[in-house]
Amino acid sequence: MDKRELRTLYKQKRKDLSSDEVMKLQEKIYAQIFKHDFSEIENIHIFLTIEKQKEINTYPIISFLRSKNKNLIISKSDFANSTLTHFLFEKDTKLNVSKYGIPEPEDGTIFNVKDIDLVFVPLLISDEKNYRVGYGKGFYDRFLSECKPDVKTIGLNFFEPIKEISDINEFDVPLDFVFTP
Repeated sequence: MDKRELRTLYKQKRKDLSSDEVMKLQEKIYAQIFKHDFSEIENIHIFLTIEKQKEINTYPIISFLRSKNKNLIISKSDFANSTLTHFLFEKDTKLNVSKYGIPEPEDGTIFNVKDIDLVFVPLLISDEKNYRVGYGKGFYDRFLSECKPDVKTIGLNFFEPIKEISDINEFDVPLDFVFTP
């Protein structure tokens, strides 16, 4: 299937998950993340959960990473040009929910994308080669292309990878890891 078909299918599959199912799937993913070795990583970009899209709740991951004294970075979206501006996510950072349901920093300390060591990447589905289907606006593809060449990437997915995404192109970057239940 191509990205458009997969996007439609997996948005619906995620919508069809019950709250109980989401909780169980999340717990299995958290268990893996909490065992992952982050010792060589200092600056971690993480997406904040869009609740209306039934994304994985990233706040337990944020708490875990803060307990490990990691610098956390979050983004603010500019839909006019499909870009992200990155901010240090401190305990006192004020968040506003955008009209798209995205929790974003009101203001804060801008963070240089070249200093990010690891990025947690939102996705709807991935394939066996760790290519992903997102929401289709290209925010993360542009963002990842600006990161340093050795930045690590982790996708979080409620669903097991499919065999193949049929319309991968030269701008698509495979993830280093995809955590699934």
